[in-house]
Amino acid sequence: MGALIASDGSANHPYLQRLARNEEPLRDLSDAAHHICLLHGRHPGVIDHALGHARLGIERDWLEAAADAFVIERAYLVRIVAAAGPLPSTPGHAETEAATAAQRHAVDMLAQSDRAGCATGASIAMAMDWAVIRETLDAAAERLGIAAPPSQLPLAEETVTVVDTLVREGSLERAMLFGAQQLFAQHRGLWDLLEARASARDKQ
Repeated sequence: MGALIASDGSANHPYLQRLARNEEPLRDLSDAAHHICLLHGRHPGVIDHALGHARLGIERDWLEAAADAFVIERAYLVRIVAAAGPLPSTPGHAETEAATAAQRHAVDMLAQSDRAGCATGASIAMAMDWAVIRETLDAAAERLGIAAPPSQLPLAEETVTVVDTLVREGSLERAMLFGAQQLFAQHRGLWDLLEARASARDKQ
């Protein structure tokens, strides 16, 4: 899982890196916040769905803590989107809507998978990826004059302990890795889409 995060995680995406460093125009940060909200701003979300499939023990404990923490993240995200105002005018918006709807459907399917470990793997990827996503949201919040609440998501060290415990079951490990891979893929697709939208606006 650590190798997967290092290779496929959002921290490697150049456009998201620029957003997180607050190097892009506010309209691009606002666009990112809107689309992150479309993907992860609803309840129930990835972690909430996964909690419904979790077994007792360390898996359920971690998911409960992460779900409680994401209530704060979701409220913060919605505040940013409300302050940012409407989506910036961008050529090809209809195509963007279709792509975002497909991503949302794919994420929902992952989170509601009956395959033991798949939804938990997606949730762990979500929590690990959220660190750099949060940096992007914080950059937007700073521009918009919104105070960022401290993140309550489980610490990376706690998450690693959970992963180490769960992957001792071979079949669970494969399902968790699949869920994580697919979640990371949807996030990379979103950052590619946002970068393309920014480029299209620059050419207007």
